[in-house]
Amino acid sequence: MMSEKRVPPPGLVESVFTKVFVPGKLTFGLLTPLEGYPLSDTPTMAEHTELAALADDLGFAALWLRDVPLRDPAFGDVAQIYDSMVYAAWLAAATRRIAIGTAGVILPLRDPIAVAKQALSVDQLSQGRFLLGVSTGDRPSEYPAFGVDFDNRESRFRDAYAVIRAVSNESFPIHKSSHYGRLDGTLDLVPKAFHARLPMLAVGRCGQELTWLAEHMDGWIWHQSNLEQLPSLISLWQSACGPEAFKPYGYGTFFELDKDPNAPIRWGRGLRGGRNALISLWQRQRDQGVSHIALNMRVSYRSVKESIQELAEYVLPLFA
Repeated sequence: MMSEKRVPPPGLVESVFTKVFVPGKLTFGLLTPLEGYPLSDTPTMAEHTELAALADDLGFAALWLRDVPLRDPAFGDVAQIYDSMVYAAWLAAATRRIAIGTAGVILPLRDPIAVAKQALSVDQLSQGRFLLGVSTGDRPSEYPAFGVDFDNRESRFRDAYAVIRAVSNESFPIHKSSHYGRLDGTLDLVPKAFHARLPMLAVGRCGQELTWLAEHMDGWIWHQSNLEQLPSLISLWQSACGPEAFKPYGYGTFFELDKDPNAPIRWGRGLRGGRNALISLWQRQRDQGVSHIALNMRVSYRSVKESIQELAEYVLPLFA
């Protein structure tokens, strides 16, 4: 179990980061769209704003928005259709307490100054409820459309990260990047973060060594891991972060809540089961060091509204 002596990275002590990621605790988020569409690659987005507000009222910790620029029928999922930053601003205006995060912005395909400007704008407008999750994406087919070399995405990611940190954390920064532009100290990016600085998380491995992610990122969100291998993976992550820093580990997973509360867990394309078996699993994973789980109900045949209401009534209070 993660030591209570670990503390959040500097500048994040009073931010939404510490509400979503708490040492020794497990919180739950929802990946958008808040809709099951197992037989299609495109959701209807019906009542999405109302469901986001409901998730906020019911006590979920975060809403996560994927970055899918283009529809690739071979991949089979366009996520929430809307641009993640635009949608983040919309959801921030429709909610009050819940964190809004990206999972994650594809940095090699984006201009990092534009990403920083958008992220800091949403952060200010939401009064500090924004979490910037970044990635290298999982769709090679998108790279040629942007005129970007897929083979150098790892170095572009590191370069874009450094630009975002420079313009977000410094006033009139001096910074030279390899793949992007040059800042000579005569220009400043506004606004800055609502709190001391903007939380930034890796979504996936981002083509980086674990030690690099641990040094530069505030946390790591990956996919659902093998149950037997999860404790050793978390141990590797915590070792890379060091004994003092609390840099959380979380995962995202396709998810369907069975109507039978006693249904066993079924693994496959995601996680399915009744609430009682899930509670037992999640309590064990909390004790192993999982800080956050983001549930993606796109594979669910059951009403998402019913599912989040049941989770809020029977599951969330046990982890509060």
